[in-house]
Amino acid sequence: MANKGGTAERVWVSSSVTRGLDFMDVPSNCRVQHIRSYDEMPENWTATCAFDQAVEPGVVYTPEKLLRVKALDRAFHDRLRVEVGEGGAPMDDENGEPSVAGTAPAVKLVEKQAGGEGSAKRVNVSITSVNTADYQVTGAALRGRVGDTVTMKVKFANAGPAWVLEEDEVEPGVQIMITPPAGTSVVKRDYYCHAEGGKYRCPPHLGMYMAEDAHMVYTFKLKIDKRIAGAKGSIALTSQPRPFDHNKANDKADITLDVTGGGATGSTGGSTNGSGGSSGGSTTGSTTGSTGGSTSGSGGSSGGSSSTTGGNLAETGSSTLPVMGAAAVAVVTGAGTLLIVRRRRAQRLS
Repeated sequence: MANKGGTAERVWVSSSVTRGLDFMDVPSNCRVQHIRSYDEMPENWTATCAFDQAVEPGVVYTPEKLLRVKALDRAFHDRLRVEVGEGGAPMDDENGEPSVAGTAPAVKLVEKQAGGEGSAKRVNVSITSVNTADYQVTGAALRGRVGDTVTMKVKFANAGPAWVLEEDEVEPGVQIMITPPAGTSVVKRDYYCHAEGGKYRCPPHLGMYMAEDAHMVYTFKLKIDKRIAGAKGSIALTSQPRPFDHNKANDKADITLDVTGGGATGSTGGSTNGSGGSSGGSTTGSTTGSTGGSTSGSGGSSGGSSSTTGGNLAETGSSTLPVMGAAAVAVVTGAGTLLIVRRRRAQRLS
C-alpha cells in the first residue's frame, strides 16, 4: 500500500472470497463475516483488517504477514476482491452474520520497496481450481388413463463436488430442455419454463451460480389425450460446453408414459402437447446452509495440508485442487489516490 495523500492515522484492508475459498490464520485485528446470498449473488466471506498506525505520505506498506486463503473441496471458479480505505473499518454487511475476530496474532504494516503499483481503490481477481462438477438430470415414469391429468416432476442437479459460478465470462449457463411424451398436452407448465416448439426450455437455477449438491425440480400438469404405444419424452441438458463435467451419461433421461385401460392407440410420434396452459409454480430444491435462490448446497470441507504461496493472497488447501490464477496485495490511503501493488501468478501451486 502506498499513501499519496496526507498522513493517515488509521487504515483498513478488506478481502472478500466466494464460497469455494476460505481464510486461514486470521489475525486478531481482522474480523471475518459470512455474508449470505442475496440479489442472485453467491455467498461470500469477508475479512476486514484494521491497522491503528500512521501511514506516511509517499511510503509503500504491506502487512508483515499476508492474509492467506485455501481452496475448499467445492472450489472451481472463484473470485477474490481486495479493497482498502482510511479511518475506521466499515460496518458489517446487513445481509450477513455478525463478524467474528480472528484468533491468530495481530499483524501490523511494514514498509516495503516501491514498484509495480497501479492506481485503484479495489481490485478483483479470478482464482481457478482444478475440479469437476457433475450436472445430471432425472426423468419420470407417468401412469394414467386417457383423459386423466397427471403430474410430471423431473429434476436437474449438480452432484458436485464443485460449485459452479455461471457468468458469461466464466461458464456459459446450461439450459434444460423438457419434451413431454407423445399423446399428451400440457395443461400447466412449470412457472420458469417456456415453450419452444414441442419442447420447454427451463433455467437450471434462479441465480447466477449452482451450488454443489443443489437441485431444481420442474413440475408440469399433463393431460393424457390418447394412448400411443411406446410413447416417451425426455429431459436433457443443452449442448453448451461443460469441460468441468466429465460424465455425459446422465445428461439425458426418459419420461415414460404408461396408459392404462382403453383409449385410442396410435404410432409413436412427436408430442401433441400445446404451448402450455397457465403458469404454475416451480418446485425447487430446499436451501441448505446459506445458499440462496432455488438451490441447496452443503458446505465443503477444506482439503489436506496447505502451503504458502510466496506473497500471493491465495493458496491451495488440497494437493488435488491446485489453485491457478492471481493474487493481489493492496492497501493504501491518505486523503486521495490509493495505489495497489498487484502480482499475478499463472503456474499451478502445490
